Amino acid sequence: MVAVGPVLFIIGLLMSLLAVAMGLPAIADLATGNPDWQIFAGSAAVSLFVGVGLMLTTRSGMHTTLNLRQAFLLTTMSWLAVAIVGALPFAFSELGLSISDAFFESMSGITTTGSTVITGLDNAPPGILLWRALLQWLGGVGIIVMALAVLPMLSVGGMQLFQTEAFDTPDKVLPRAAQLADGIFAIYLLLTSVCALGLWLSGLTGFDAIAHAMTTIATGGYSTKDGSIGHFSNPMAEWIIIGGMIVGSLPFVYYLRVVRGELFPMFQDSQVKWFLAIAAVSVISVVLWAWSVLDFSAEISVRHGAFNVISVMTGTGYATANFSAWGGFPVMLFLCLMFIGGCAGSTTGGIKIFRFQVLYATAKAQVGRLLMPHGVFIPYYNRKPIPENVSDAVMGFFFLYILCFGILAALLAALGLDFVTAISGAATAISNVGPGLGDVIGPYGNFKSVPESAKWLLSFGMLLGRLELFTVLVMFSPAFWTR
Repeated sequence: MVAVGPVLFIIGLLMSLLAVAMGLPAIADLATGNPDWQIFAGSAAVSLFVGVGLMLTTRSGMHTTLNLRQAFLLTTMSWLAVAIVGALPFAFSELGLSISDAFFESMSGITTTGSTVITGLDNAPPGILLWRALLQWLGGVGIIVMALAVLPMLSVGGMQLFQTEAFDTPDKVLPRAAQLADGIFAIYLLLTSVCALGLWLSGLTGFDAIAHAMTTIATGGYSTKDGSIGHFSNPMAEWIIIGGMIVGSLPFVYYLRVVRGELFPMFQDSQVKWFLAIAAVSVISVVLWAWSVLDFSAEISVRHGAFNVISVMTGTGYATANFSAWGGFPVMLFLCLMFIGGCAGSTTGGIKIFRFQVLYATAKAQVGRLLMPHGVFIPYYNRKPIPENVSDAVMGFFFLYILCFGILAALLAALGLDFVTAISGAATAISNVGPGLGDVIGPYGNFKSVPESAKWLLSFGMLLGRLELFTVLVMFSPAFWTR
């Protein structure tokens, strides 16, 4: 059986840290005289009690080494535990959310999805608004560290392409990840601060600027307003957020290299080039459609087109317009962009750019072999040959991704959702985007009216997509739990 002691110890540590984080929204509510500060204080006490209890009961068996199965278990259980604890303030606040709504909101936050069931955000307590932003901000930095340290070691979906000598074996994950987390956290905090300062100078209040900066760099999309970014009607803020979403979609390991004086490696990475090229082509296509078909002015076409395309592609989920009503071409393009995502090692969701590159290179080599059976064709990624096990892992990931999407959409339809809501709901959940398409869950709607059972299903889809499918699904294999 899997030894769960080390796993529970680390989960206890995470719950203790989450209790500390709950102190910030408690202070915000206390400063404004909102009684919800007691909810956050009580939730923090519960989280701290359980977290310290887990650490004390498992410390004797705690080691700095993790085997492969423990690493899988830790990755899945830590995200699930944080989502459960993070739901406590939602469940007991004055918002009156049900258990399923509270868990949905928390899972959407920690996975940086951005789907919401809360209405009346304009008048919601500041503590709740700050807690939503904090969940996404912590989830964003967590997924970066996981993508750089854990997933390559687990060889999940071709992530072994990014394996380095620092993380070549499971027993090095914890100490090395701690060192990596320090650097990443400092960069993450700096970028968030710069974004917040820019938004504040653009005219947003200090609270709105900080909250939106956290959810922008995390590519999460939670806003403090029901109308999302469109509520502010602030073009300068929109352009700042566009820049922040792009920053959050690039590999964070390159920001560490920039700090060390290596300025050019980021733009020499083919993954970054592909991401920027796809984003540029998509933006231009939507801008031309908005200008020529929808009769938008040139300025509005460029601003709305760029903002909403980047928001959907990066999985942020902000909106400045109801793009569901823009016509068939933009809607279909947005649906496709939901699956793409950003770069590996960023805060984005989706399939990720590098997997499309690997699939393209493998397909190109296969076509060459068909035309010249005796020729030698080797697929390349970043000017390096792609190992066969990486190609197999990526193709397996693609197949499983589409299969999970299809099953999720079919189950949502079986629960009574219409075609557009079921398809876009499955896509936005598994790709961690946020809003779907249509009148129900589109950019001007939310998930409040979705059936309770569908919310649990969507929550599972968010976790599945955020942890790259295999990390979660391996838990359901009987062989995982036996010797």
